[in-house]
Amino acid sequence: MRIYFILSLLCLRFTSFNTKKFKEKNEKTLPTDYIIAFGSCNQQSKKNILWSAVEKNNPNLWIWGGDNIYSDTENMDKMKQDYNTLLEQEGYKTLQQNTPILATWDDHDYGVNDGGKEFPKKKQAQQLFLDFLGVAKDSPRRNREGIYHSELISTPKGSIKVILLDTRYFRTALSKAKGKRRYVANPYGEGTILGKQQWLWLQKELETSTADFNIIVSSIQILSSEHGFETWGNFPHEAAKLKKLIITSKAKGVLLLSGDRHISEFSQTNVEGLPYLLTDFTSSGLTHSYTSYKGEPNALRKQEVIHEISFGLLQFDFDQKTIQLEMRGKNNVLLQEMKQTY
Repeated sequence: MRIYFILSLLCLRFTSFNTKKFKEKNEKTLPTDYIIAFGSCNQQSKKNILWSAVEKNNPNLWIWGGDNIYSDTENMDKMKQDYNTLLEQEGYKTLQQNTPILATWDDHDYGVNDGGKEFPKKKQAQQLFLDFLGVAKDSPRRNREGIYHSELISTPKGSIKVILLDTRYFRTALSKAKGKRRYVANPYGEGTILGKQQWLWLQKELETSTADFNIIVSSIQILSSEHGFETWGNFPHEAAKLKKLIITSKAKGVLLLSGDRHISEFSQTNVEGLPYLLTDFTSSGLTHSYTSYKGEPNALRKQEVIHEISFGLLQFDFDQKTIQLEMRGKNNVLLQEMKQTY
């Protein structure tokens, strides 16, 4: 065991992260090759009681899935203060000290509810988002429109590519619905979520990936499309395009992560031409959830909807080519689990 630990420290590499921050976790997690924790919908004015539970799992990486703060405003001073409120929380400080962090954003940290390309302060909001993550002032990410990004994680057993999508900066108009539904699907072919340049980037990221697992992070749900709120289903041609790209790119071990909904659930579908079931793991929310949930349609749902605060956990096994998917809540209680096999 000790030899394994030493070799891991020598061999482990996380592209672009400070290697001093990156560390092997303690012996009780060694049977799992790599652990990612993730979550979304974090109201910075509320105490996040889940941080201690997250830490108990000794994650190698934390991924923000969006709505990392709630700051619906065009006042960038207010947005900066909202980020600072989160950064000053003791639980999050501990996470930052122990664990590398990646992130995308959603509407409430973008600056406007259900917002898209029309938001007039999106360039300024992008800079504050990058400040929050500690991205260097001279990073190319500062000069590119949109916050989409990828990281390659290399371990002694294999590699994981994390691809973070920006579903806000380029997203065109939604089609409003009548009645209880908020939106209906756009006519097929009308509008975009990612925009031309981000689609080209994503295509390259998947087609050139040699990683054993490819994790695609979208702030909004990709597979669940019947509930009438924000979803890739509002742009059915974009959802179809993504599935086709996953197939044609031949990228290995693709898993979808999402947030936004204030519920957690597994959605899964059989995509013709893909040799495994495609899963969308939704984890939401961290500080508040849809406690009055009474049901909504999702033909692709597996198991139950979790409507209490929770975070997601991914445990990778390179030998078995599996990811153990877990929803965990207060006191690190396991709420639901599923194994993804490739």
